[in-house]
Amino acid sequence: MRPTLADVARAAGVSIATASRVLNGFPRVSPERRKQVESAMLALGYARQRAAKASSARHTGSIALVVCEEVPRLFTDPYFPRIAAGVGRELTAVGVQLVLLTVPATDDYQSPVVRYLDGGHVDGALVVGMHGRRPLDLDWLGIPVVFGGRPVQAGRTGRLPYVDADNQGGARLATQRLLDGGRQVVATVAGPQDMTAGVDRLLGYRQAMTRAGRYDETLVVCGDFGQASGEYATSRLLTRRPDVDGIFAASDMMAVGALRALRRAGRRVPEDVALVGFDDLPIGCWTDPPLTTVRQPVEEMGARMTAELLAMIDGAAPRRSTVLDTELVPRKSA
Repeated sequence: MRPTLADVARAAGVSIATASRVLNGFPRVSPERRKQVESAMLALGYARQRAAKASSARHTGSIALVVCEEVPRLFTDPYFPRIAAGVGRELTAVGVQLVLLTVPATDDYQSPVVRYLDGGHVDGALVVGMHGRRPLDLDWLGIPVVFGGRPVQAGRTGRLPYVDADNQGGARLATQRLLDGGRQVVATVAGPQDMTAGVDRLLGYRQAMTRAGRYDETLVVCGDFGQASGEYATSRLLTRRPDVDGIFAASDMMAVGALRALRRAGRRVPEDVALVGFDDLPIGCWTDPPLTTVRQPVEEMGARMTAELLAMIDGAAPRRSTVLDTELVPRKSA
């Protein structure tokens, strides 16, 4: 079996992205790292596969970032700019152009995007914000695809590589923070259940609450990760369960909305109701009180997705899944 770029990176003790930079002759690689990669290529007898198939495949020097959300959400939800920052950092280092594609929520929404991707305009695609209700059928395309977040549906797209955060583990940390703080009635404003981040964060909450013997379906309301939905869901929750004294919001933006609803209802945070978010957005430092939250490495997710895609374009076998750790960031809201 011929050695791949992943084999070279492993032998050199560097990341696949660094090996790719050396292979493509781009700067921002230290002389020591460059020598390690070149030595590993020589020792393994690595031959660049792209050169071998150059006669049959035209490489564009571009990759697509496909965002499965409406355009306004792209500019109001901080998650997407953070992903793009990680992607851009890796692409700048290797001189590859980024093409942004958005997928609106219409019945025939995927046709123009799939047509574009299948038209030879890009060498690969990164897909983020994917909802399960209208899955993009991408795995038959003749280009590599990497998902940001595990696809909801396990069909053919479920076999494609993805990079995700430990959403279940992070939700357990958030919920346990509230339980350990002595909160007796801990609710959640869960995320959309057609996205794996929403599903997994609800599952993590349910696991922690079940372990404590306190899980109750009436303590679960759902939003769409946005601020307005968090405010509306929290208002409904307080009407249904006025005895709530702790809330885990599955995104920081929903937590900001929850703060507004709690303040309007005359509930003090954290004296009456403790609150924990998820994301560790900058806004969490400026809320009153500052927001206890769960940090997920969004920029690193974007960078890792891009490194995987560049490796696939160069012929390396991808890892089938990468799940990055999350961590609790304690502040004054809980």
